[in-house]
Amino acid sequence: MSTDQPREDDPFQKRPSEPPGSGEPPYPGSGSVPPYGGPGGPGSPYGNEYGAADPLAGMPPLASRFRRLIARIIDGLIVSIPVSAIFSAATWGWDPWRDNAKSTGLGILISVVYFVYEGLMLTTRGQTVGKMAMKIRVAVLENGAVPAGSVGWTRAAVYNLPEVVPCCGFVFWLVNVLWCTWDQPYHQCIHDKAAKTVVVSTVQ
Repeated sequence: MSTDQPREDDPFQKRPSEPPGSGEPPYPGSGSVPPYGGPGGPGSPYGNEYGAADPLAGMPPLASRFRRLIARIIDGLIVSIPVSAIFSAATWGWDPWRDNAKSTGLGILISVVYFVYEGLMLTTRGQTVGKMAMKIRVAVLENGAVPAGSVGWTRAAVYNLPEVVPCCGFVFWLVNVLWCTWDQPYHQCIHDKAAKTVVVSTVQ
């Protein structure tokens, strides 16, 4: 009986149909795709070295910094104009250039009202009036959801409440709002990082 034919039960005998190298484990440089996508592979478009899924996958593109700035200006006017008018009427004869105590009080009042306004808007629809006008919205980084509950309130608090602290409050606010100009890859300000949110466009 001939023994030239490969035995079916021989684990070390390669089948004629198997390509060279079949059954050998992949090794660096072999051309095999590394697990989890690897650098630049399937997964994060930002080249996550572990190939982790990009949190923004399936979301609209990030909102431009210019649109975010204009939205903040609109919201600032919406809050500050009526609050200032009511404050001036309640403190008749107030001179904003001479009465520093009342000027500071007005600034704190505007910050607190803005905090309530922004917190309520973000937790219910992810947008303030300014963001609606500029067609952008705040989204939870993990899943794109509306920042309901503590997420939206945390974002509003980190943006607004430090301003009530004398002296250093404005410095923190300035660093906070400028942070998105160099942050990568999600263009987050400090209040975004604290709440784990991003600002995206509502139009493709």
